[in-house]
Amino acid sequence: MEHDEIEDVRRGSSAWRLLRADNAAFVLSFLGRVFVDENTRSISSTELVSRLDDELYALNQANENARYPRSAKAYLDDWASPEVGWLRKYYPLGADEPHFDATPAVEKAVGWVQSLRSRSFIGTESRLNTIFELLRQMAFGSEADPDVRVAELERRRQEIDEEIARVRGGDVQVMDPSAQRDRYQQFTATATELLADFREVETNFRALDRELRERITGWEGSKGELVEEVVGSRSAITESDQGRSFHAFYDFLLSQERQAELSDLLERIHSLDAIDGGDRRMRGIHYSWLDASERTQATVRLLSEQLRRFLDDQVWLENRRVMDILRGIETHALGLREERNPAIRTEIDGVAPTVRLPMERPLYRPQAKMALDSMDIVAGAEDFDASLLFEQVYVDPQPLTRRIRQSLQREPQVGLGRLIEEHPLEQGLAELVTYLALEDPQFSVVFDDLHIDQVAWRDESGRDRVARLPRVTFARAPSPVGGPR
Repeated sequence: MEHDEIEDVRRGSSAWRLLRADNAAFVLSFLGRVFVDENTRSISSTELVSRLDDELYALNQANENARYPRSAKAYLDDWASPEVGWLRKYYPLGADEPHFDATPAVEKAVGWVQSLRSRSFIGTESRLNTIFELLRQMAFGSEADPDVRVAELERRRQEIDEEIARVRGGDVQVMDPSAQRDRYQQFTATATELLADFREVETNFRALDRELRERITGWEGSKGELVEEVVGSRSAITESDQGRSFHAFYDFLLSQERQAELSDLLERIHSLDAIDGGDRRMRGIHYSWLDASERTQATVRLLSEQLRRFLDDQVWLENRRVMDILRGIETHALGLREERNPAIRTEIDGVAPTVRLPMERPLYRPQAKMALDSMDIVAGAEDFDASLLFEQVYVDPQPLTRRIRQSLQREPQVGLGRLIEEHPLEQGLAELVTYLALEDPQFSVVFDDLHIDQVAWRDESGRDRVARLPRVTFARAPSPVGGPR
């Protein structure tokens, strides 16, 4: 591990924080005895406070200076705070009293402290045999060649046949007490680690449940997108290495035959003289495994229950919203029933669809390129009146806009041709172009390319001019809802 990685673990690990605490011996001894030694997965606040009160009384009686002056409830609340993270405080379903459970940090800290104790006997043979057995399972379990698999099975059968022959011949080799203690030590260590792993697996699933609740609370998309995302996350957990291993173990342990075999083996092992009774927790360790795995499965089931509750709430809210809209429409309709001419108007784009066939459109016509000849360009006169270049014709659009507004007060729309008949053009083509460029919030300009109109006027020199352009209509803009017309 790198220096920065270790530093991050030191700052964020609750287990490290527990080992560095001033009262680490007190916390480890009490929480280790209640939650690890007794394999307690959930305990009520009343019972845990009572047991901690007894523990504090015994410790303070042994020390006159009262090393632990705080109350039991204060200690538990401190250990369950997010900044400490040694206990999980929660309310079980249907309970009105808080319960406590240890976090994986306590299991890790207790296990590490226990590993520091000196051991008079350290077994190595059983672990070496376990390594060989695991290697065989991986090597031949992944072998796809049938001949190799058959050869390995025949070798194992030959070893079994030879051992059967020796036993029938009276050569019975009994495992010596040292080997029995070696294997029992490895069994207890593995069984204890397995219980600790279950607590960590349950914490991982609970973190997934909390993430799902947060995502549902702030979800703004559709129900289908949420279901797809949640199911995808649930499938990813199930198909992961941790999920596959957990479900394989759970299915294996649920077998009635396996449970009976485990009970018989544990009873026979603890009756051996070399074991001398062994660890009392190991006598029913398979039941502790079942209880821990069932609690983990219950945490997983919360995902489906939370999703179903969200979908039910969403359906209820949507149905209520629809009913509110329908009641609003009915109330409004009843209010307008007594009016003779209710102010209800609607507009449609047309009474019939406009059909335009593809072959009715004009084909593309390339523009003719004009050849420019610049060979015979001659210089122009130098002395001429340039003031004409600076003369500009400005058309004020305000009078034109007022004419249109006045006409639209009498009727909903008016054509450009009719306006020019009533008010002839005074500034020629510039005034006509200004009409086409008018913009006003009280009316809109509509161009109809299917109809061509002619607009005539007389210029300053007295010549008649005619312009052909699409039909232009000025239409009154619709009034806003509730506004004046």
